Amino acid sequence: MSLPVIRVSIVEDDEAYCSILRQHLDQTEDIRCISCYHDPQQAINNLPTDQPDVVLMDLNLPGKSGIECIAELLIRMTALQAIMLTVFEQDEQVFAALEAGACGYLVKRNSLSRIADAIREAHEGGSPMSANIARMVVASFRRDPSQQPLSPQESEVLARLAHGDTYAAIAAEMNIAVHTVRNYIRRIYTKLHVHSRTEAVAKFMSQKHH
Repeated sequence: MSLPVIRVSIVEDDEAYCSILRQHLDQTEDIRCISCYHDPQQAINNLPTDQPDVVLMDLNLPGKSGIECIAELLIRMTALQAIMLTVFEQDEQVFAALEAGACGYLVKRNSLSRIADAIREAHEGGSPMSANIARMVVASFRRDPSQQPLSPQESEVLARLAHGDTYAAIAAEMNIAVHTVRNYIRRIYTKLHVHSRTEAVAKFMSQKHH
């Protein structure tokens, strides 16, 4: 039985890197690159027609940043999973990308196989991040003294969620049921006054800027 194919688009102005990445993804059993764009405005114009499940978005694009692209695309494509894929890893860029609606943030020095895994994680509802980015997010959350405290279990769920784990993976690692993970996440959202994983991660990052 064949795996369902995840449709991916790439927005990347480095044509050589884009070609290498596309070739690798197309060699996987369950991922197909359906389009590549080197110009951000072309991507904004065409991606709603392409209908990818996941988009890999460079940050530093000619004329318009990847963060601006994600914000515009999510207005028209509410189910799109957008992963920022860039060389930049300063907290300002990470926070801005998550605030714009990115579900994940990877640096380009990650291996091609890690990027493919991140696409699968995003498609399954995870928030894939490079390890140092995930640590930055969790550290930012821990520094906020005004936040309603989370229980140790909620904190662990949150850390794993920020690291990109799916609900099923979290349940397996913590030896609890998936519905218990969902209950923890609902309580986390209530305590943080947010309504989605993306908002929760963005809120952790925003605490560094207040």
